[in-house]
Amino acid sequence: MAENYEVEQPSQTHQTLQEVSRALENGMFVHVRRMLEDMEPEDIAHLLEASPPKSRLVLWQLTDPEEQGEILEELSEDIKDGIMVRMQPEQLAAATEGMDTDDLAYLLRSLPENVSQDVLSQMDAQDRARVEQALAYPEETAGGMMNTDVVTIRSDVTVDVVLRYLRMKGELPEATDALYVVDENSRLIGELPITVLLTSQPDTEVLEVMEDVDDAIPVDMSDSDVASLFERRNWVSAPVVDEEHQLVGRITIDDVVDIIREDAEHSMMSMAGLDDEEDTFAPVLKSARSRSIWLGANVLAALAAASVSNLFENTLDQMAAIAVLMTIVPSMGGVAGNQTVALVIRGLAVGHIGDSNTRWLLNKEALVGLLNGVLWACIIGGVVVLWKGNLMLGGIIAAAMLTNLVVAGVAGVTVPILLKKMKVDPALAGGMALTTITDMVGLSVFLGLATLFLV
Repeated sequence: MAENYEVEQPSQTHQTLQEVSRALENGMFVHVRRMLEDMEPEDIAHLLEASPPKSRLVLWQLTDPEEQGEILEELSEDIKDGIMVRMQPEQLAAATEGMDTDDLAYLLRSLPENVSQDVLSQMDAQDRARVEQALAYPEETAGGMMNTDVVTIRSDVTVDVVLRYLRMKGELPEATDALYVVDENSRLIGELPITVLLTSQPDTEVLEVMEDVDDAIPVDMSDSDVASLFERRNWVSAPVVDEEHQLVGRITIDDVVDIIREDAEHSMMSMAGLDDEEDTFAPVLKSARSRSIWLGANVLAALAAASVSNLFENTLDQMAAIAVLMTIVPSMGGVAGNQTVALVIRGLAVGHIGDSNTRWLLNKEALVGLLNGVLWACIIGGVVVLWKGNLMLGGIIAAAMLTNLVVAGVAGVTVPILLKKMKVDPALAGGMALTTITDMVGLSVFLGLATLFLV
């Protein structure tokens, strides 16, 4: 059933989008409103993201105000910001009523300071205090992504008292798999899993059945490290503590899934020089402006490689065969190097690469480059000898191929690691830097050897 769902879902979405578009074009707004009422908030968010800007604004006006907060949670940042700036503070406050603290803080961070303060002023004192507490922490930390809606209990009460307290409370926060045990100073001393609570004798004290929480998350831990912890430990939720080990909130698996997805999208889009939250249907001028910066950086890299060819202009003038073959070596080096870059970027992202194993990885990729270099040097050299009938030319391109593939392996490891130490995103600049290196090295070696031995 899961496989059928995955195959049919895109076509269903496309069909819904076509139906909504036709209804909007024909002015059938009541019909569109009814369609939206039957859809889940996440499906409406997907529909908004798949619609051009003009249709998107009309669709937003037709959505149920009571669901707008949930829809905003699911939208990408660029589209969400475009919608929120058109809403009045009282509308935003109403739309976000009942929203989890972490989600609400995330929304407010994207608004201008005066607008976010207006929205906060519309809230009641308790909700405003919770949101302001979340806003006090940097966005990409555990404090910035935590939810302050936490159920706490004391260790000196019985299981029966806890159960009566939960029945009186009526409901638990989403993804609650444990209750947190704190002392009189709100310091975290343990946790009581729901499964243990339900299977313990009513007269048993919490102190006897609670579990240790040695893995509480520091409030200043980065969100990427939090995601790695959840992945390794298979957590559903985890407590967040401050410097004094006081419980300040908790992080749930749904927030971690968002972080993992955002990191994956960031890596994929950054390799093309794009913002991971960029709107597919953004206006032409906005898209052109955001992409021109990356294109400019690539022009500089291309000019650097072209300057190497320019140094050997006389060689290229005297042998047309060299001009025909000169693109093969840098192209192979670029492909091999980018394979290594992708591997290293993933290793850095999941925390597999550190100072202790960098040298081993460097040696390994150099040897991989050497083995591939020998293989492809023989193949390409043999092809050139048979094609051009020039043994020396075949040897030169083989030597250049071997050299460039070894350099590509070494650079593929060192470039991302150096960029990360320089606080530059390896996913954004790693590929371009690597390609520039392999282009310049490949052309220099190939044209240099050709100048020495053929011209």
